[in-house]
Order: sequence, then structure tokens, then C-alpha cells
Amino acid sequence: MRLNPGAHARTVCPMRRALLLLACCFGSVLSLRATGVPADCRQLIVGLADTWNSNVGRFQCFERDGKSWRAVSPPQRVLFGSNGLAWGIGVAGQNEPGLHKTESDKRAPAGIFALGKVYTYETALPPGADYPFFTVTAADCWVEDPSLPHYNEHVRIDPANPPPWFAKQQMKQDDFAHHWKIEIRHNADPPRPGAGSAIFFHIQRGPNKHSSGCTTMPQAALLGLIKWLRADAHPHYVLLPVGAYRAKWKAWNLPSPQLAAAIADGW
Repeated sequence: MRLNPGAHARTVCPMRRALLLLACCFGSVLSLRATGVPADCRQLIVGLADTWNSNVGRFQCFERDGKSWRAVSPPQRVLFGSNGLAWGIGVAGQNEPGLHKTESDKRAPAGIFALGKVYTYETALPPGADYPFFTVTAADCWVEDPSLPHYNEHVRIDPANPPPWFAKQQMKQDDFAHHWKIEIRHNADPPRPGAGSAIFFHIQRGPNKHSSGCTTMPQAALLGLIKWLRADAHPHYVLLPVGAYRAKWKAWNLPSPQLAAAIADGW
């Protein structure tokens, strides 16, 4: 039976109405507290760009016990999308004013993002690594077409009878740049058609060969990152221009600008 919402609302007693209001207010407070890096995140990758239109920057890895962050790696030069950055959809950032990422805009998503699996052509992780991974085969694709039902999702098909769109979206391309990659969970829960897809950390093709929106680096740096990640530390990635980082670090529970200053030097 379907209730009339207006009629149902009129039947709520004053005490019940007060409890419902209190629950809503408490939920709003929890929502505000949840903004930024989650409390259970103990590994954080901080990426900084000079401006929104910068396509090169640096990142550094941080860990924390309790509330205090500490750097655990030197800064690493990385490349972003060839057109720079735009706000993405993740743990934080999607509600910010300004330019927001869209499919094929060649911008890396800015904000805070959980990390997904490692995807690799190999059948095992590098020695010392301990993180969820998936071995990519000829049956795997990542859907980047907003008109398809599994947009921005990993899909497996029958390679003996591939759909017509598969060739452009298959993951196994014998391409060294995608031999190892880590999913950055932008626009993932659930995906919004057209808001950007297939965002990863992966190997760069050259020191100035920019991506369409991924964060790329030399293979040695990426393998080092894979060896460092631990699922029980709930790793996240924050990517911001320097000015936005200074404005957001405290509210988003990020390392202080003093700790992050080394990342911004020398790119």
C-alpha cells in the first residue's frame, strides 16, 4: 500500500516529531564531521598543482597514528591531465563551486578520493606488496562511454564474442603505461554519466607526456606506491591546487601546509 506523504506527516505525534528533528540534526552534524579525510584513513597521498590549469606537480605519501600526519616518502614529480584540474566526485570536492570534471575534458579530478584495486598485466604483485589486485586479461574493459549501462565500471566480456564498443575500451593493450595502475575512485559511488571515467595512477609515457586525466609517474615510483599501500590503512588520495589546499587543509583533516610545503617546491 502506498501512503500519501502529506497525510502521513500529519499523523506524527509531537514527541515523535521532536525525535525525528533531533535525528536529522544529529545526522547533519555527523555529515559535517565526515567531510574530508575519513577518520580510519591512515595512508594519504597528497598531490599538489600550482594552479587549476597546471598539468604537472608533485605528490608525497603521508601516514598518521591518531591525528598527526608525517611524511614517509620524498616528493615525487608527477603529471596530471593535459588541461590541468577540475573538481571531481569523491569523498570531498563534488560540492565545491567552480569547474567540475566532465568526460574527455583532459583534466584530473581534484578533491579527496578513496583508492580501488591495483590492475596489472602480471599474475602477482611486486615483492613486499600486500594490497588487493586484479590481473587484467583479454576479457577486461573499463567502460568510458557515458551512453553504456556500465559507465566508469570494470566489465568482463566474452573475448570470443566481444561487443562492438569493446576495442576502444579494453584494458589489456600490451601498453607499458597501463602495465601497472591503481584505481582512483572518482565518480564511482554510483557513477554519474558524463562526469569522467577511468581515473588511475599509472606509468607515464615520458617526462612531459600528459594524460587525459590520470596522475602519472615513472614506473619505479608507481611500484613503490603499490608496495606501500595497505588496505587496512584505508588509503586515500587528495589532489588540489596549492591555493585550494591552503583553504581546505584544516576542514578536510589534511597534513598542514607546513608539512606539505616540500611537495610544492621545485616543480
